[in-house]
Amino acid sequence: MSMDPSAIPNFGSASKKPEPDQQGDQAAKPAAGQQPAAANQGGQPAAPTAPVVPDKALIKQLLDRMKLKHTEDKQGDVVAPWKSFRTYFMFRGENQQQVLSVRTFYDRPHTLDQKPELLESLDDWNRRTLWPKVYTHTSDEGTVRLIGEVQMLIGVGVALDHFVSSMVSWVRASIEFDKWLTEQLGPVESDEESGATEDQQDT
Repeated sequence: MSMDPSAIPNFGSASKKPEPDQQGDQAAKPAAGQQPAAANQGGQPAAPTAPVVPDKALIKQLLDRMKLKHTEDKQGDVVAPWKSFRTYFMFRGENQQQVLSVRTFYDRPHTLDQKPELLESLDDWNRRTLWPKVYTHTSDEGTVRLIGEVQMLIGVGVALDHFVSSMVSWVRASIEFDKWLTEQLGPVESDEESGATEDQQDT
């Protein structure tokens, strides 16, 4: 579905451009002085909007409003790439059972010998935070990488405000996990040499 852009909150102040390495955080902050929803002519709070069933068009509109670069992969999933990870927005299931799965694939490689320490760190993260829930994936070559995931049942419709705030929170949390992991394990050598940050890649 295609939403009226005016129905989507504007994340960030138009008077101040966010720093490149803070786009994800700035995207989640409402404009200064933003007020609650206006009351109707009778002085009562405005009626809630009807539920929406999110689709790729809405995801792209939200990412645009958050000033985040995005593209589509060969499977047709929307993906927002950063230098050290990629976040995919994938629709799975049909009708009332349709689910939006937001998965973040972190590029940093780990060895099998590092896996026990890694799992201990992930247990700590998963216990203390709501999302993303992060797990390991081991390739046939023995390289361990991390995947963060959060899901929402959308087939029966969701409130637009709830969906928007959830999307912003998921993106912020994916960025925060990348920072947190670096704090726990230290930067990888290539990051130190290249000065890599959470900036988005050009697509």
